[in-house]
Amino acid sequence: MQLGCAWVAARRGGGRKLASWSLLSPQRQTDRQTDSWQEAAWGPQLLQQTSWLNEPPLGLAPHPSMVQACGGRSRAQPLTLSLGAAMTQPPPAKTPAKKHVRLQERRGSNVALMLDVRSLGAVEPICSVNTPREVTLHFLRTAGHPLTRWALQHQPPSPKQLEEEFLKIPSNFVSPEDLDIPGHASKDRYKTILPNPQSRVCLGRAQSQEDGDYINANYIRGYDGKEKVYIATQGPMPNTVSDFWEMVWQEEVSLIVMLTQLREGKEKCVHYWPTEEETYGPFQIRIQDMKECPEYTVRQLTIQYREECRSVKHILFSAWPDHQTPESAGPLLRLVAEVEESPETAARPGPIVVHCSAGIGRTGCFIATRIGCQQLKARREVDILGIVCQLRLDRGGMIQTAEQYQFLHHTLALYAGQLPEEPSP
Repeated sequence: MQLGCAWVAARRGGGRKLASWSLLSPQRQTDRQTDSWQEAAWGPQLLQQTSWLNEPPLGLAPHPSMVQACGGRSRAQPLTLSLGAAMTQPPPAKTPAKKHVRLQERRGSNVALMLDVRSLGAVEPICSVNTPREVTLHFLRTAGHPLTRWALQHQPPSPKQLEEEFLKIPSNFVSPEDLDIPGHASKDRYKTILPNPQSRVCLGRAQSQEDGDYINANYIRGYDGKEKVYIATQGPMPNTVSDFWEMVWQEEVSLIVMLTQLREGKEKCVHYWPTEEETYGPFQIRIQDMKECPEYTVRQLTIQYREECRSVKHILFSAWPDHQTPESAGPLLRLVAEVEESPETAARPGPIVVHCSAGIGRTGCFIATRIGCQQLKARREVDILGIVCQLRLDRGGMIQTAEQYQFLHHTLALYAGQLPEEPSP
């Protein structure tokens, strides 16, 4: 009984030292010299591991074993140990010191790792999070900055304001992962300029491994959101010339506007029309007439497929450097007037094909200029930001630089000044 009391007293003593050895039996006293090192090593370790039991974790009811170990700190029955029980559970043998102590050993028991969910309070409902794609589409569908004819001429935004406004417009480019079309890379002039899937032009020929329906081109909406007024596309490549003419035939195109030279330091577009007559795939193209103007060249073409023949007007506007702007807005407005006055514009319901090299910079500027002129003429105001957003919904990256965006405002301000004065009320 004395041995049991000594062991309990040692566990309650705060971990400083074990109970006096004078209470031990004579047999154990004779082994003091050989066993003292074991108990000296084991005793503090045990007390260190069990001292956390004096403070049960917040929010948890004490475990029965914890109540017993805590002695007088609880209302539970006090701990009683018999000599027999003490003798049947001698101190453990010496174990090597551990370099890494596991979490459970540091805390003494996995009970301390339990959480009381009642203490967490109410859980807030999960709110919906808009993805970057949804944010992009929302901006492009809703953004706008209408300018009256007077404001565009007399109080236009500063170049700095226009640059900041332009940089906020999402580009809406397409990643290669979003365009699941095998082999399309061989038909793309620039690997980062891809057609947006929801509005891309699909060629209607028979599907096969050799020639699928792919062409780097998109349908573009026009004034007042009218569908398929334009087709914006890249400059044809050597292996896509027949695809280009197939698109012209399939979509019943009667007007092509080309806004690039064939070479501008490097190849920007291949010579896809004949000098006189040539065959591209199943299509035979002939030159019927050509007219040289100061800023552009107009060619009248015929395209024949089997027994049917159609007329196509081709306008080449070459005074526009890539990624830049023309020296003045006058030539661009004259090009827009040429398109407006062409009988081919209203001859067939087919879209107008517009291309530069990549099909987004100069192409976007021309289409935006024509839509802006139509808005000013019909409404006496123009929403240039809204126009660009609509274009980028249909084909990513339309209008490439802030300089082009500023030039677009300048061109439309010049056009607004050419309109007749509004009648007095």
